[in-house]
Amino acid sequence: MIDPPIIDVERLVRAAQGGDTLAMNALLDGLAPYVGRICGPIALADGPDATQEALIAVFRGLRGLQNPAALFGWVRAIAVREAVRVARRQQRQQPADLSELPSPDDPQLAVHVQDVLARLSPEHRAVLVLRDLEGMDELAAAAVLEVPAGTAKSRLHRARASFRKAWRS
Repeated sequence: MIDPPIIDVERLVRAAQGGDTLAMNALLDGLAPYVGRICGPIALADGPDATQEALIAVFRGLRGLQNPAALFGWVRAIAVREAVRVARRQQRQQPADLSELPSPDDPQLAVHVQDVLARLSPEHRAVLVLRDLEGMDELAAAAVLEVPAGTAKSRLHRARASFRKAWRS
């Protein structure tokens, strides 16, 4: 693996940007484990695909990298973006199992939702309602709740996690 503080990395990047095929191969070979460690936990089983997509993006975009010292931050951003994209693509291709869900007009569904919502704190219920039922964005919900946008976002994350946990129990 290429370590970020090594000065030779900058020279390798400059050579690869100049069209040196051996330098590009050495750079990509050195970056592959780093990119794989980023993509694997995000894309899970599709980590190798995400890694490959990220390395292709690095190959295609390397000439545009202005500062070779920023290589690892630039590569990290590409790896995260590609891993999320690949994971989302795979998630869409796998249909959800909806066989156990009651129909939308089933009164039992409304009762169950109300029961789960009752188990949440008022702050969590409020942010869920504003975001998921009212369709407000984070800034609007934060303004209504009179909290910073980051607080609204973290509450929403916790509320959704709590709702899922309560729904399954």
